[in-house]
Amino acid sequence: MKVSSIDNVPQLKVSHNPKIKKGVLVSNGEISHVTNFSQATFPPGETADAHSHSDMTEVFFIENGQGNIIVDEKIVSLQAGTCVVVEPNEIHELKNTGSTDMVVMYFGIMIK
Repeated sequence: MKVSSIDNVPQLKVSHNPKIKKGVLVSNGEISHVTNFSQATFPPGETADAHSHSDMTEVFFIENGQGNIIVDEKIVSLQAGTCVVVEPNEIHELKNTGSTDMVVMYFGIMIK
């Protein structure tokens, strides 16, 4: 068993944009097929630039704030309570379009 709290994990920079911080609750390799389980905080106006993953599905859950996600050129509006699943090879970009932090819980599942 592992118990952790978002209040007690280090805040790391997100590789897609160092202005976005994340707290990693489950790291890659801790659970079979799960790449991470993290909470990211997007300050107003910040974007995780467009990218894709060939080997994983990602699940995003918006805890707080608002923004949008673009998946293969389709724009989806995000608000607290929204959940989005991004499949392997789908190009995706998240952006905070609001005036307060957008807080996102997310995890990845390896497919290979």
